[in-house]
Formats: sequence, C-alpha cells, structure tokens
Amino acid sequence: MRIGATYLGNNRCEFTLWAPLLQDVAVQITAPEPQLISMQKKRRGYWTVTAQGVSPGTLYTYQLDGKTTLPDPASYSQPQGVHNPSEVVDQSAFTWNDADWQGISIADYIMYEVHVGAFTEEGTFEAMIDRLDDLKELGVNAIEIMPVAQFPGDRNWGYDGVYPFAVQCSYGGVNGLKTLVDACHQKGLAVVLDVVYNHLGPEGNYTSNFAPYFTDKYRTPWGNAINFDDAGSDGVRNFFIENALYWFRDLHIDALRLDAIHAIYDFSAKHFLAELAEKTRELAQQQGRSFYLIAESDLNDVRIINPPSKGGYDINAQWCDDFHHCLHSLITKEDLGYYQDFREFRTLVKVLQEGFAYAGEYSEFRQRYHGSPAGNFDPAQFVVCCQNHDQVGNRMLGERLAELVSFEALKLAAGMVLLSPYIPLLFMGEEYGEEAPFLYFVSHGDPDLVESVRQGRKAEFKEFHHTGEPPDVQDPQTFLQSKLNWEKRREGKHKVLLELYRTLIKLRQEIPALKCRDRQSIEINSFDGEKIITLRRSVDDSDVLAIFNFSDTTQTTKLVLPEGNWQKVLDSSESQWMGDGSTLPQKLDPESTVTLPHQSFMLYKVE
Repeated sequence: MRIGATYLGNNRCEFTLWAPLLQDVAVQITAPEPQLISMQKKRRGYWTVTAQGVSPGTLYTYQLDGKTTLPDPASYSQPQGVHNPSEVVDQSAFTWNDADWQGISIADYIMYEVHVGAFTEEGTFEAMIDRLDDLKELGVNAIEIMPVAQFPGDRNWGYDGVYPFAVQCSYGGVNGLKTLVDACHQKGLAVVLDVVYNHLGPEGNYTSNFAPYFTDKYRTPWGNAINFDDAGSDGVRNFFIENALYWFRDLHIDALRLDAIHAIYDFSAKHFLAELAEKTRELAQQQGRSFYLIAESDLNDVRIINPPSKGGYDINAQWCDDFHHCLHSLITKEDLGYYQDFREFRTLVKVLQEGFAYAGEYSEFRQRYHGSPAGNFDPAQFVVCCQNHDQVGNRMLGERLAELVSFEALKLAAGMVLLSPYIPLLFMGEEYGEEAPFLYFVSHGDPDLVESVRQGRKAEFKEFHHTGEPPDVQDPQTFLQSKLNWEKRREGKHKVLLELYRTLIKLRQEIPALKCRDRQSIEINSFDGEKIITLRRSVDDSDVLAIFNFSDTTQTTKLVLPEGNWQKVLDSSESQWMGDGSTLPQKLDPESTVTLPHQSFMLYKVE
C-alpha cells in the first residue's frame, strides 16, 4: 500500500493515510487556496481521496476528527520544518540522466561516509557535487550519506528525523538529493543512504496521533519501541517497507544502511527485516538491477545475513564492530568501556580469520556470552572501518584518530582496513588525517529537550570516566567545528596520507588476489609476542603477502613463503610515506628473516 501524497498529473493528487485510531479525516489544503477535502475510510484503517485542483507545491495537513491538524507522517517534503504543513511533490518531474547505471556489486564497494552538513562549507547536496571528483580520484566508489529524513532545525546528525520520507529541506530537499544521486551515478559512484527504522526523533513526532506506531512491550534507548509485532503492526511494517522502496525506486538509491537493527524488536513469525529483504528483492527483479541492504548491528548474529532457508533475514551485509574495536584498542591502548573486551592482540587475528572476535565467547563488558560463529561467511558480507561517525562522534570531544595516535599508526590502520578482505568504509576526512573533531550537535526548538540531551550526553560518558563537560550540543559553534578542512589535503603529512590511501585503494582494485573475497583464499598467521600479523591472499596466478607490525618497537621475525619472485609493492616505513626508512629488502626469499619498523606494514606480491 503506497502512502502519502501521490501526484497523478493534471493537478490531481491521491492522498493515502494510515490512521486506524480516527473516526473522521480530511485533507486540509492550506496553500495556495485553503480548502477542506473529506477522505474515505478503507480497510484496516487506511483513508484515501483523489483530489482535483492540487498541483505540486501545494501545502496541506490532515484534519483529525474535526479538531487537530497535523502534517502527513508520510510527507515527501516539509519546507517549513517539522511542525508545519507538508508539501505535494511531483516525483516524475525530475529528469534523470542515469538510465545506463547498473550499479556496483556490493563485494566491490569501497565506502565513504559523509555528513551532508559537515562535508562542505555550504552543507548542501549541491555543494557535495563539487567534491565528487575528489572522491573519484581517491578511488572510493560508494558514498554513504548519514540520515537525511527531516529533523528539527538545520543542524543534526540525522538520527532525530521525524518524517522518514521527507528529505531535509536545509540540505536541498528531495530534488537536491536526486540531483546528487544522478551526479554520483554519472561519475560511477554508488549511493548508500543511512535510514533509521528503530526510532523516530522526539521533536515533531506526531505519529501516535494517527496510529499505534509505538509499543510499550519493549524499551529502547529512545523510549517505546517501534511497533513491528504488536496490535496494528501491519500498518507500521508497511510504512517502513514503503519508505525503503521509495528510496530505491524514486530516488535511485543503491543501498540502504539500516541503523542499529539491534533496537528493532520483532518476534513475528517473519521478522520485519526478512520481509524488508524480500520486498527489496522483488523490486530489484522488477527494475532489473540490484539493491542492497546493509545492517548496522552489534549483535554478532549471523541470522542477519543467513538466507531464509537457514532461518535468516537475508540482509546483504552487516557491520563488524569487532574489527574497529580491536584495531582501535591496539593502536590507542584504550581499554575502557567496550574496549576492555579487545585488549588482547589475538582478537584482531580472530576477526581477520572468522569475522567476529566474539562468536559465543564470554564478554567481560557485556557480562554474558556474546555472538555466533561467522567463519563460513563471505568476507563481502561484513563492513569494517577504523573510524566512523559513531566511533568518533560518540567520544566526548569527538576526537578523530589523527588526534589520538601517531602518523605511523594512522598509516597502519589504513593498511589494515584496505588490505583486509572485508568491505572497507572510510569516514569523511580520514583519508588525509582530518584533525577537526566530529562532535554531536542538534538544533532543537524545545528548550527542555535541549537540556535533556545535554544531560544525556554527560551521563553517557560515565563509563569512560571522562572529566570535564561535553561541548554544548545546541551551540552552532559545535557544528561549525565539525566541518572538514579541505585545504589540508594539499599540505604536508596530510597530502602524504591521502596519497597512501589512493595507492592502497588502487592496489585493492587492481590486484586479483586483493579483489578476491573468498575466505578460502586467505591465510593468516600471527606472532602474538611481537604483535605481528601476516595476511596472505592468493587466487589463480595472483599471490600477495601483507605484513603488519602493531608493536611500538622494531621486531624481527622469520617468514616462510611459497616459491616465487616476491617483490615489494608498498612499505609504509619508506621515506615517501614520511617513514624513518625501510629495513626490508625489495625481494623476499622463500625463507626470510625480516626486521619490521614499529607500527608499520608492507605489501609484497609475486611478479
């Protein structure tokens, strides 16, 4: 069931609203000419009417039981903000130029996460287009955009959205996003959109006036859970499935990143995520191209990516937080909060071998056994990173890695992410060592809510024993401090790091062994005492060996390799990468004793 205001052409518009709690509903046209149009009640709480004389740009609300007037929960546009009328949008009016676009296989994604507001000085979709050539030159091929659903004010991470179908007007609205997606596709870039199906924001959320969108059966960090399995849940499921299909069908989005699916509670025989994946596959078959679903989850649960035949949800890929936590803990030495579970060097080795560090083992942080085995799954079903908006922005001061570790450690982290067999994700600015923080910011209109968020941020950092006060989330300067400093890309060490990222991505895309995602083609060895990992990847006639030294001191180790002409391709300790100078030979013998500089990595391949 399609919902919202569907413009049919010739000044005709079909309004469809799910409102089973109401006895009388009318469309209240507020501009250009006020009028009240009664709606007819259909089965299971849906109300519809096809209205004449309604053109694109018409502003409207719904009148509920002859009293309250509220915006459309399925609004496509909120030009005056979250508390004011919705706008009729003609989805067919945009001229697309991506007819030849067939997408990119998710196994080949190199993802780049951006926040629209902080990515450029202007903070708009249009301004992002001017930076696409820079991203193309970097080598990434999939841009992941943080949530764009309409939120209060003009500054927000996006997770306070309250109109899931409406694109944030301060970013450029629905046509601005379409223009960006069209430009990305013409440059060979896929677009991943972050969507939030586990909660709605607190300000401007009027959905409970229409229908049982929430249930008190479960509690989430944001309050009552979205109702995916209680009375009336069919309409809620339809609402969010229609939202996903809308992004794919009308906005030409290539993949959706599903935020924190561990906070989606559903004990139905068919889980919401399984139904979403099923409907996504149906649309893909109709349109003749692939659409992907990527779940952010901290459950370490393979049901998310298992096929239906094995009781799974058939989501294409999922987050692997363990990878980040292992890597971060190793190079920063942090061991508070959830990092306490990743103190041991062996956890990173296990992640590389099997996907999860915790696959049923006891977690000290969680105080329970955690996870399920993932060693039989394709590495292309896991997304990994050394930084993302959560891991940076949920620190009290929003410090990026460039502020926490040495330049050698930054290079080492880049090598581990991009030479791993998993889908890599970069966080905007990471590629040149951006030093500006990425802080948490909002622009709520409710003073009491603002104060509540401030207090919540303070409470959040008790686990990490931080001292001092978090930056004021409502202060515009907090947002402005989080913007990228693009000019640094051309300066000193930043320019060197950028070139290293470009080189790593190019090698990943061109060397067959690095392109292969078959776990059987991967051989991992570790030397725990020396904190050394060797990662050998081979397919057909292509054979590579990556060596990582996570120790703070120079280490010597013996390597045993198959016969072959092993030539050095890259060495992070060389002077061109601002290292102290390489201690490794250009060619490796089958049995070699090598000396590895501290916090360094190198790549050899058989010529």
